[in-house]
Amino acid sequence: MKSVEDYVKTIPDFPEPGIMFRDVTSVVEDPDGFKLAIDGLDELIGDAEFDIFVGTESRGFIFGAPLAYKRGKGLALVRKKGKLPRETVSCDYDLEYGSATIELHKDTIKPGQKVILVDDLIATGGTIAAAAKLVEELGGEVVKIIFLMELEGLNGREKLSKYDVESVIKYPGK
Repeated sequence: MKSVEDYVKTIPDFPEPGIMFRDVTSVVEDPDGFKLAIDGLDELIGDAEFDIFVGTESRGFIFGAPLAYKRGKGLALVRKKGKLPRETVSCDYDLEYGSATIELHKDTIKPGQKVILVDDLIATGGTIAAAAKLVEELGGEVVKIIFLMELEGLNGREKLSKYDVESVIKYPGK
């Protein structure tokens, strides 16, 4: 029987020499791989009590939507600046080469709501740390953060040390 790791294609030296790119599209393109990914993420949730998922653009949407459906919960979307139509809160954060801004609808998280953040990959942790900050700014409580894959060599967990963070697959390098 295959595991979800068997569906991840690794592309050496992309986008630059020395990087081992872990391609999530090869997982979701295959129905068995996609099912294993969703089931693996769902197992990470366990019996956590929560009200809503928050997925980050764009692959957090891919994994957050089936999890929300499976668990009977809603899915709030964290998007790049200027993509959401209603009033938003925003957070600037640093990328490896520059900075970015993400936004969340101001009325999507209610004070006291318990939230699970979901994304495909944790690398440096900047995007998901910014998303957690937005949730907390709106009065929500981040009860768990889940990822399909983790690049342990980039130390993204350090930015998320105050949260319960889990990943289905862990790669020791970058």
